[in-house]
Amino acid sequence: MNDKDYEDFISTVSHELRTPLTSIRGFSETMLASWDKLDDESKKKFLKIIVEQSNRLINLVENMLSVTKLQNTGLILKEVQVKPAIDTIISIVKNQYKDKKFDVETNPNTSAILADKDKFEQILTNVIENAAKYGDENSTIIIKTSNFENMVSIKVINTGIEISQDDYEKIFTKFSRIDNPLTRKVQGSGLGLYITKTLTEKMGGNISVKSENHTTTFEINLPASNIEIQAREKCSR
Repeated sequence: MNDKDYEDFISTVSHELRTPLTSIRGFSETMLASWDKLDDESKKKFLKIIVEQSNRLINLVENMLSVTKLQNTGLILKEVQVKPAIDTIISIVKNQYKDKKFDVETNPNTSAILADKDKFEQILTNVIENAAKYGDENSTIIIKTSNFENMVSIKVINTGIEISQDDYEKIFTKFSRIDNPLTRKVQGSGLGLYITKTLTEKMGGNISVKSENHTTTFEINLPASNIEIQAREKCSR
């Protein structure tokens, strides 16, 4: 990271941290100063804001730490089953986005992948959480898996405001935030998809996006494990 990149990084970090910290301090001070004057509904509202901003701060710090470690991240590659990992992440994400439904359409012949399990789960978390965050209210997030040559394809599909084709590459860059009515309302650091792309490529895969007819699909392709590939080749002989 050169001096200019470092200065940009520090400037962005400072800006992103300031917003949730200011909200947490402001609402906490209001509650302490006016506790007896606030009704229960107002107290619950303020506490909810504090919790939401605390979660935002935690996610932001975790993403910042992930970015600083990306270049030196060591990977422990082993065979990972895709469906159990997806189920684990969905069970976590749906607690935060209770208005969303999740439909997993797993091809029973989907191979295991060769990946770092923790990093794979981080990839899934970023993409599935992103789909829930930007999807329409009360919509269904669809996750599909299938084999593609010697790769395993994982598609995460949501309905909502489309991503312009001009922004397809931009959304995977560091600190990117595309400008549309939904992103102005939904808070984010612009780091999640950058981390996702970097980790996916470090494991020999790729990620892409396609958005049309109010439907956005993120597709992650990761290498199938050699054991699975050898088994399929034997069966085809």
